[in-house]
Amino acid sequence: MNTLQSRMTHLLRYLQQGIYEKNTEMALALLAALAGESILLLGPPGVAKSMVARRLKKAFGGATSFEYLMSRFSTPDEIFGPVSIARLKSDDVYERATEGFLPTADVVFLDEIWKAGPAIQNTLLTVLNEKLFRNGNKELHLPLKLLVAASNELPAQGEGLEALWDRFVIRVVCRCIQSESVFRQMLCCDDDEPCADEEVAEPITADEYALWQREARNVALSQDLLEAISCIRQEFKRVEIENTELPRSIYVSDRRWKHIAALLRTSAYLQGRTSATRADLLTMYHCLWNEPVEIAAVRSIVIKSIFAPHVQRLETLAAGVKADLRARRANEALAKAVRENDHRDDDLLIVDRFFYQIENHGTGHTYVFVTDFKRMPVRSKLAAPAQGVIYKDPTHNGRQIVRLFSPDIMAGIPRQNREQVTLCRDSDHIYINGIAFKMRHVGAAVMNPADGSIGGLFDNANVASNADVASTTTYAHYEDDVEQVCNDADSLKRALEQNIFVSDDDRKEVDAYLQAFYKQVALCRVDIRRLLYDE
Repeated sequence: MNTLQSRMTHLLRYLQQGIYEKNTEMALALLAALAGESILLLGPPGVAKSMVARRLKKAFGGATSFEYLMSRFSTPDEIFGPVSIARLKSDDVYERATEGFLPTADVVFLDEIWKAGPAIQNTLLTVLNEKLFRNGNKELHLPLKLLVAASNELPAQGEGLEALWDRFVIRVVCRCIQSESVFRQMLCCDDDEPCADEEVAEPITADEYALWQREARNVALSQDLLEAISCIRQEFKRVEIENTELPRSIYVSDRRWKHIAALLRTSAYLQGRTSATRADLLTMYHCLWNEPVEIAAVRSIVIKSIFAPHVQRLETLAAGVKADLRARRANEALAKAVRENDHRDDDLLIVDRFFYQIENHGTGHTYVFVTDFKRMPVRSKLAAPAQGVIYKDPTHNGRQIVRLFSPDIMAGIPRQNREQVTLCRDSDHIYINGIAFKMRHVGAAVMNPADGSIGGLFDNANVASNADVASTTTYAHYEDDVEQVCNDADSLKRALEQNIFVSDDDRKEVDAYLQAFYKQVALCRVDIRRLLYDE
């Protein structure tokens, strides 16, 4: 842990002391302040929303604060200061006496923000956007480091609040204390605001604040982070929300993404990194939802996007292992036929190492595994056909696969993509539900299912010998490859856990997601051992 990260960690511990179950709110408020952004706390009355702002003021040396509870009757005078009668009389200048009001405060807390009238809203837009306040004919640069707004409701639709809502980059839902033990601890504490009189050991000075903001702007956004953001944007076009019938799209403005980038840079800088990475992205789900019902889905999308490269690498690796397993089994079936003097299928064409092609079925792109075809019962009046399944190949559009029935196959194929059938064979045909379909023989052109192009002819003996060579030369790397994928995922998980702005609840969600990932890793390792060691 670098010096700045260590300092932020100790600062957060102080700020979070005595404020029960508000660690996330305090951490994100500090991040927003150091990035020059704003935060909205959404929750019922009495959940310590105002205490977050009061405590955060202590993080900055010599900071001043301003608090106000909005109502429908609030006027700009109450927020930005009354008009200076003296200036109006002496110089005929319309100016406000701003001392002690929002324009002179470092930390501002505005409760019931959506009750503000249009005049206050319009001024707040400029304050939030540019940290500027026009006072008479002067333009004041505000010392504002953080504006914390609070409400117990979302902004009403159709009242022109959309622009102000969009300016609050971080949005956090505040709840009552959930843990019973923490609730009892709160009851037993006789101090309404612990640590109120204590000072921060090393507050942030004005010079440090300005320096950190300048240096954070120089932090780069890594390529892998940009790819994750693009992934999130694509996922937001169609989001499944729990307990809702229809998926929805989630709108995030370009301006909002720009401010999120500033938060990512600040997060990376405060933790000693010269570029923002996927390890900084998790907390940004607090910037991306528009309704509380979307939060769980948005967080899942962000976590999925963070680990997307690792999942894609594992899927590619697992597909390669399964393909080599199928090829190996096909060649073992061919070798067994040779040993048993079974020459029925010698003139059938092997396609893509482990398929026979079925002619005149569907669109002509139907294939059966060599191993399954050899195991099918021969058609006769006495022998019952075997149970099988036809399904759409998930890896190649327009291709169908015929398999003998097995529980593993059925479990891995969506019901809507499969059809149960009966299967048997003779020397030249496969019988699907009693209907004969001719098998493609050597000498015919074939559509290569691997790439969808017309392929060359495959010699059965060459396929077998090539697979034998492959088993000793190309399979050995699979164990190293899957280990590397696991190590990379573990490394990213550790980086997320060490991020001082990631909450314990978010860490649990990452663990839950990775449990499913590690299960797929285990299944891939089983296939690798089958391939390498015949287990």
